[in-house]
Amino acid sequence: MEGTNPVNKKLAAALSGGAVLVLALSGCGGEDGNEKLDAWAKQVCDAVQPQAKKIAAANAAIQKETSDSSTPAEVQKTDAQAFQDMSDAYKAIGTAVNKAGPPDVENGEKKQQDAVKELNGISSSYASLRKQVDALDTKDQAKFADGLKDIATELDKLSQSGNDALRTLEEGEVGQAMAQQESCQSASASPSVTQG
Repeated sequence: MEGTNPVNKKLAAALSGGAVLVLALSGCGGEDGNEKLDAWAKQVCDAVQPQAKKIAAANAAIQKETSDSSTPAEVQKTDAQAFQDMSDAYKAIGTAVNKAGPPDVENGEKKQQDAVKELNGISSSYASLRKQVDALDTKDQAKFADGLKDIATELDKLSQSGNDALRTLEEGEVGQAMAQQESCQSASASPSVTQG
């Protein structure tokens, strides 16, 4: 048996594609002086930051599991926990956006409701992926690999479809206000962030 599990590598690749959808923030904030909107952005960003860390940690756990010669049982345990954490994190972000109310922009209410609906949908998707992982047969390596392949396919879909409403929520003034919040900047800090 080879050292690394190629199927779990595929899973990790799919996952990193969908990681932290919420933080696709435009790193360039303009001064718009909208106090209400800034207060809204601060409330959301402060709530998002710990959840973003949780999602990143769950991603890292799956990535790590692909780099050693883990048994199917170890992979199952790690992936199930990671999906559960992600499900909880997206649900918490949805609750935070819901609690913050509509941002003070045109169509703010629709943008907020769409984003909450989408975040809750992503949370449900990760919860069902957890159930799928839990149900895999770890005693049969080939079957287990096939099952992981299906989950990786689902993840791919999730990462592609998952962020339209969030993008809409974060465009324009809302994105600028969020980009000015320290908690959002640190939550989305990564080498690929372009400075505005």
